[in-house]
Amino acid sequence: MQFQLTGQQIEVTPALRAHATSRLDRLTRLDEKCTGLSMVLSLDKLQHCADATLTTNGAALHAQGCGADMYASIDLVFDKLAAQLRRHRDKVTDKHPQEARDARQFG
Repeated sequence: MQFQLTGQQIEVTPALRAHATSRLDRLTRLDEKCTGLSMVLSLDKLQHCADATLTTNGAALHAQGCGADMYASIDLVFDKLAAQLRRHRDKVTDKHPQEARDARQFG
């Protein structure tokens, strides 16, 4: 998976990058078909904001989180992306595998 982390009016420190990459493993465990994640960290007066766009097969998921701390906003964005990824995965997967299995077995 490609991971791009940029900063807007803020310098991306190695600690911020390490925190974001450690949270990235959670998304890859949910779905292996994720192709890329681009994240922009920005500072707006006293608001620390993080915007992220996750690309998967057939969808682009976007989340934004703002808070008083950059680490908290990164965590908020990854929580939102994980929830969206779960919903997307549930839409894509077959919802009635038992009915399909019975139809094949009993004709």
